[in-house]
Amino acid sequence: MKKLKRFVIVLLLLIAALAVYIEIDNRNSKNMTYRQKVLKALYPALMWFTNLTGKNTKNFTAEKTVPVVPFYSLKGTLNNGTSFDFNSLRGKKIMLVNTASDCGFTNQYDDLQKLYEQNKDKLVVIGFPANDFKEEEKGTDEEIAQFCKINFGVTFPLMKKSVVIKGEGQNEVFQWLTDSAQNGWNNKPPSWNFSKYLVNENGILTNYFGPSVSPLSNEVTKAINE
Repeated sequence: MKKLKRFVIVLLLLIAALAVYIEIDNRNSKNMTYRQKVLKALYPALMWFTNLTGKNTKNFTAEKTVPVVPFYSLKGTLNNGTSFDFNSLRGKKIMLVNTASDCGFTNQYDDLQKLYEQNKDKLVVIGFPANDFKEEEKGTDEEIAQFCKINFGVTFPLMKKSVVIKGEGQNEVFQWLTDSAQNGWNNKPPSWNFSKYLVNENGILTNYFGPSVSPLSNEVTKAINE
């Protein structure tokens, strides 16, 4: 009986310590649900675990395969409803990422913003909010934009919420990214939120990075600097 009491006391202390840590880690967060606060606080542990197990860490690289359908022929719609022509991105590398606000990887918004700021002269980061994985992006376009701005200081472009997985209604850009008949080599769809595709300054898809690969990792940095 005494062992059980000790176990319960220790468990309660651990829960209390975790709750305090979550609140401290989120002292500057605004308008976050408790789930979002927990996921944000546990992000480092999630990245450590997924990299340890190798889950969602796949990387694919191609040798500058010229796309069948030109990347610069694509168009999209920004979060605010404004039309966006990808032809305007000529001469820069582009990282395209499917994002979500209620995901264990949501803290990568912060890493993506840092990556964008560090490489503004040669890189554009574009987020594609989607509700395709466990319905982890239920917000409206306006709510998503506000969440990203006040909690992660996001200034890189966010597209209108859309479908990024294969099937009816898939976003035109992600159709291109995941169809070798269009991009020239890759059929790999997003494995989860925060899958990353890198297109070079000539409109050629060169890399895919899984969700567990940090935007600030050596692999990503090397690909951007090549």
